[in-house]
Amino acid sequence: MAEFLHVLSTPAGWVGILSLTLLELVLGIDNIVFITLLASRLPRSQQALARTVGLGLAVVTRIALLTGIAWLTRLSQPLFTMFGHAVSIHDLVLIAGGLFLMVKSVRELSRMAADPLGTGTAQVGQVSLASVILQIPLIDIVFSLDSVVTAIGVSGVVPVMVTAVVIAVVIMIVASGPISAFLDTHPPLKLLAAAFLLLVGSNLVGEAFGVGVPSGYLYFTMLFAGIVMLFTVRAARTVRAQYVEQAREDVRREHAAPGDR
Repeated sequence: MAEFLHVLSTPAGWVGILSLTLLELVLGIDNIVFITLLASRLPRSQQALARTVGLGLAVVTRIALLTGIAWLTRLSQPLFTMFGHAVSIHDLVLIAGGLFLMVKSVRELSRMAADPLGTGTAQVGQVSLASVILQIPLIDIVFSLDSVVTAIGVSGVVPVMVTAVVIAVVIMIVASGPISAFLDTHPPLKLLAAAFLLLVGSNLVGEAFGVGVPSGYLYFTMLFAGIVMLFTVRAARTVRAQYVEQAREDVRREHAAPGDR
């Protein structure tokens, strides 16, 4: 505890915390999207609870990964060879997490295709609060594995890393609410978010075999697609409003007296 307080009392410690917090937030964008989509399957009264408890458990798993530095170094040791590529425990985690994301994304895309307006009349499957809370820390392990390894390489000071993780997760909890509300009011962006997770899942599988795309390219691609979709949605609303106003004007003209025309 004394070492922890000593590190936090130095400028270098706070610079490290700020740097790692920003790193965790940037690398956690896909995690926030997944949590938001997963919690959106629950009733509104349970969504905030699921996000908060799930991310709270994710803090525990991340701290456990940070404190198990020696164990993390063994994750990259090859276990066997597949398709000419040495596969390690780290690769198996990426493959399992990537396939899980791909399956969840395809199911979400199917649900949105059957119920594009989100009326709830067409559901692929019902989910429970407990299952959502359990899935959040499990998939967080996949998302945070590389960021934890990077944090260890950048800092290596456990108090700094733990503080940065806690701050980042608190920010994620706070940000997940507005993001969820924003996606609820813009259903097309939910479709884009599910497609983004499908892309992330396939990239995780690719990374396991050494053919993954850098995350920066994925984030930029989806950011560009999101901006384009926002302008498309805005244009569609403008066109719809113009058609409604034109229809009202036509109705007024039809019911107007002959002398008023």
